[in-house]
Amino acid sequence: MHFVKWQACGNDFVFVNGFEEKLEDVTKYTKEICHRHFGVGADGIIFILPSDKADLKMRIFNSDGSEAEMCGNGIRAFAKWALELGLVKEKRISVETGAGILYPEVLDNGLVRVDMGKPHLKAAEIPAVGFGDGPIINQTLASEKTGKSYQVTCVSMGNPHCVIFVDDAEKADVTGEGPLLETDPHFPKKTNVEFLQQLGPHHFRMRVWERGAGVTMACGTGTCAAVTAAILNGKVTGGADVTLDGGDLHIEWDGNPESHVFMTGPAVKVFEGDYPLP
Repeated sequence: MHFVKWQACGNDFVFVNGFEEKLEDVTKYTKEICHRHFGVGADGIIFILPSDKADLKMRIFNSDGSEAEMCGNGIRAFAKWALELGLVKEKRISVETGAGILYPEVLDNGLVRVDMGKPHLKAAEIPAVGFGDGPIINQTLASEKTGKSYQVTCVSMGNPHCVIFVDDAEKADVTGEGPLLETDPHFPKKTNVEFLQQLGPHHFRMRVWERGAGVTMACGTGTCAAVTAAILNGKVTGGADVTLDGGDLHIEWDGNPESHVFMTGPAVKVFEGDYPLP
């Protein structure tokens, strides 16, 4: 199996050309391929596939073998590799994902700006239970698993996110509390967990526990959800820069629930090779 390794703010992926490889032949070995000592090493595997709804289709499988609806960092690398492969000719393309059709654009400076669509704010859309039917903004989550209560804001960017504002992101117990909150009964499809610290008027620091992948150096959809949560809580307007373990992302949203969120950030090809499938 031929693959290309990409990273976007340290969120790394094994990319496979689905026009040449059969998805089913690869995904049964997702855990082995993503293993950081015995495989290529990655947060997940992403396939470029044909689509009858958009220019191309993206499917992503987390390092634990589960399939995710979307990946904000991954779609930036997806757009650059699709252009490099010649599968598309224009710098702005449409991509079918599990979260709907999204529109990344490769900019002249090499960064990629993605129209991430509208944030989903109602509890049923996230999904989350036990908070009522409307938006979950600064509501209390009492976790039986951690024994703590949290003030949470929940957002779906096509996948579920639970944003927690903290005084010091470096001291947040991401590896301890993250997996317990991921599987909390309030989230029937599990959730990503973002620990967000405000550094300045339009600057935040975020650390993340990703559903199905654990601690990662960045999460694109999570960063979108985090800035959306900050705007909903009146901490910022218009957008912000977010510093992650692997780099910075810029997020824009005007606060209107019908408006789209835009994410801009880097994506870099690391290496390529051939992986011997059994």
